[in-house]
Amino acid sequence: MGSKILAINPGSTSTKVALYDDEHPLLELTLRHSAEEIARFDDIISQLDWRREIILSALREQHFDIRELAVVIGRGGLVKPIPAGVYEVNDAMRHDLRHASREHASNLGGLLAADIAAMAGVKAYIADPVVVDEMDDVARMSGLPDCPRRSILHALNQKATVRLHCERVGLVYEEHNFIVAHLGGGISVTAHKRGRMVDTNNALDGDGPIAPERAGSLPTSGLADLCFSGRYTRHDVERLLAGKGGMVAHLGTNSVMSVMERMRAGDEEAKRFIEAMCYTISKEIGVMAAVLEGKVDGIVLTGGIAYNAPVTDAIRQRCSFIAPVTVYPGENELEALMSNALAVLRGICTPRLYT
Repeated sequence: MGSKILAINPGSTSTKVALYDDEHPLLELTLRHSAEEIARFDDIISQLDWRREIILSALREQHFDIRELAVVIGRGGLVKPIPAGVYEVNDAMRHDLRHASREHASNLGGLLAADIAAMAGVKAYIADPVVVDEMDDVARMSGLPDCPRRSILHALNQKATVRLHCERVGLVYEEHNFIVAHLGGGISVTAHKRGRMVDTNNALDGDGPIAPERAGSLPTSGLADLCFSGRYTRHDVERLLAGKGGMVAHLGTNSVMSVMERMRAGDEEAKRFIEAMCYTISKEIGVMAAVLEGKVDGIVLTGGIAYNAPVTDAIRQRCSFIAPVTVYPGENELEALMSNALAVLRGICTPRLYT
């Protein structure tokens, strides 16, 4: 018998959990939360006790005793900007997760892991949270000193997927350059230079490509007009940029699957949106190629949207002149969490201290 690892990935309307025996999956559950259930809570953090009990109840129903666990690892939230790696959940991190600058379901990941780990008598970790910051200083500057560029991206999936790619093709991640595009409700496109994510778009705030739930980079004068039109509050604008922008704004849905079905049925509006989304993703990949001075060993496409061949084919058609394009569909975040926890248990990596 190996080491039992519990991985936790909270989302806005579900909590995904997986149980592993070393790298071997024993159980994977998606615990869905209805809009009515979520509406009972004032904010995301107040859902902590409720979500913890749902996880524990689900494990009991599977006849699993949490005292068998060797470690618990959760998806990292909007803590302070930190380098990539595995971090033990400590008091400083718990404080920052509870008082994060932005509400996001991922803020619950480390807190849930810490609560369950304490009950099991083991340690809790997070790995490669969305605020991993390895950007070059030149990439931080925008045209306004009050508006610096920030690194917020799908770091967990990006790091895990490009490492998997390197294993499969026989390359060393820390010795080569890659462009990784995570294609989901938000889209992050990142330049990986010899093991560091030196530039990326802010996927949380909607910067970069048009996405299912993100507006993408906008004409600044148009955005200023919208902000001062009197039709929207600050909260409304933030939701238009991230949550109600992109595909939701144009087509009324965040489901790429349903839009692809509409496109196949001859819906020209759906076709036009998919073409524009692929176009802006490809443009962002081109930007990151310039960041890497054209020295790109591979382009990696991942995330849920990467299951759609028309999307990945369109990106490949525009970008294959830069470097070979490889597709690894799916988020794979639970597996990535497990891999990081297992690396700690096996002494392959040392957890970092969050301060």
